[in-house]
Amino acid sequence: MTTVQTVETTRARSAGRGAPDRDRRRRVGNQTPPLTALGFLAPFLILYILFIIGPALYGLLMSFFNTSLVKPGLGTFAGLDNYAEAFGSREFWQSMWHTIYFALLTTPPLVILGLVFAWLAERATRGKAFFRVAFFTPYVLPSAVMALIWVWLYAPIIGLLTKFVTLIGLTAPGWLSDPHWAMPSLALATVWWTLGFNFVLYLAGLGEISRELYEAASIDGASPLQQLRLITLPLLARTTTLVAVLQFIASLKVFDQMFIMTQGGPNYATRSVLQYIYDSGFTDMRTGYAAAASTLFFIVVLIASAVWLVITRRQNEES
Repeated sequence: MTTVQTVETTRARSAGRGAPDRDRRRRVGNQTPPLTALGFLAPFLILYILFIIGPALYGLLMSFFNTSLVKPGLGTFAGLDNYAEAFGSREFWQSMWHTIYFALLTTPPLVILGLVFAWLAERATRGKAFFRVAFFTPYVLPSAVMALIWVWLYAPIIGLLTKFVTLIGLTAPGWLSDPHWAMPSLALATVWWTLGFNFVLYLAGLGEISRELYEAASIDGASPLQQLRLITLPLLARTTTLVAVLQFIASLKVFDQMFIMTQGGPNYATRSVLQYIYDSGFTDMRTGYAAAASTLFFIVVLIASAVWLVITRRQNEES
């Protein structure tokens, strides 16, 4: 009997000593070798370097030269002359202000309406799938299709908005031909077009909030608006920060709808900084100067991203 116990004890100790070794070998065996992982990443890395990193570095290099589309090579070295010219250019800063103005017109309504419609769709007892599809469908439209729809809506005589304003006894403005109305008109079209993206982000954020919190608040007698103010908005603070910054950066990069609907007019009232860069590089053929203006614009977008990182870090520290 003693011998049997001794053998069993020895086997148990051996098994105990072997278990960590087997676990360690299993973990090592499950790890993907570095060369294998690099092989899977290689196609993406090659394309990313060729079409993103490479052109960006070459554009930065061009910004220090008088590069032109009509002359081969980089051209003559210009140093910081292109940057100095961009800093002193009234047209550059005017287009930068148009871009910021457009971002200020579109970001608040896109954030607020995205939250409101997502909250209403989440609380709907019927037709949730319909509301989600209805709000997100405009976002999948190509920019040219969206622009064509709103050009028809803004048409001076036959446009639907023009007829509606006339029907209620008002004089329809020149939606896209009046310098004072052109930018708000573009902002309205953009809000309709891109609202679905923020709507989906807020739906995802609302889905992460526990239903038990709302049930407890209802038992305590809280109204839906009180639940929105005391539960939904505080718990969606990070989502709101993300949506606001992403939307502001996206609005800064506006180009398609302005270029298609107004071509930067009237009287350059809607020319964004990206269209200014496009005109400098492909109309005036000054690609070196356009690269310098692009670098300055990149710095502005980088500052906006840095602000988001600072706000997010503070939110993480507070939580």
